[in-house]
Amino acid sequence: MMKKIIAVAAFLLCSTAAQAGIVMGGTRVIYQEGKREAAISVTNADTHTPYLVQSWVENYAENDKSKVPFIVTPPLFRLDPEQNNVLRINFIGASLPGDRESVFWLNVKSISPTPQGEVNKLQVNIKSKFKIFYRPNGLAGDPAKAWQQLKFTQSGGHLTVANPTPYFVSFYSVAVGGQSIDEPGMVAPFGQKTWPVSGHGAVKWRAINDYGGVSDFAQQ
Repeated sequence: MMKKIIAVAAFLLCSTAAQAGIVMGGTRVIYQEGKREAAISVTNADTHTPYLVQSWVENYAENDKSKVPFIVTPPLFRLDPEQNNVLRINFIGASLPGDRESVFWLNVKSISPTPQGEVNKLQVNIKSKFKIFYRPNGLAGDPAKAWQQLKFTQSGGHLTVANPTPYFVSFYSVAVGGQSIDEPGMVAPFGQKTWPVSGHGAVKWRAINDYGGVSDFAQQ
């Protein structure tokens, strides 16, 4: 039993180290229509371990099997200790909806090497996902203020938010009557999202902006 506990602890420590090694230069990517590319930096913060970094873009919905309109370069590269590189995201597909944002996933996998001569050691792969927001030109309103325009309604043990803007709004927190909603997610342009709630009262929320920062509280 003790050996099993030690093995699990060692795995967790190894995973944490690998995750801490690769640092991304943002939590999301905004791809403005007409731009040649969008870019995000990748840094190996580890002082000893090199990593193999693999990246690709996939559709946001798991059941969406349509061709992804983005490529990432370089798709696979070695990143030595305390070095950095830049992922460049290029749009190569047909036109996307022009009246609202579209969202995709940027996947970044970091692979640590197996130490030479230690074939029984576990090789750790860490995969992270970052949202890519494709933003058409000419959308109405200010994306930095979209979170302030949300409308909340409560009925029958449910809270519903309506987004009247052409922008995605990613929530940092949502609370009803002082009770927080776990993992509130985001609401799509011109869309709605509903959560089951046990409380009733004032709704307070905060949103995540284009730079990964958190807004002030809004209340309704």
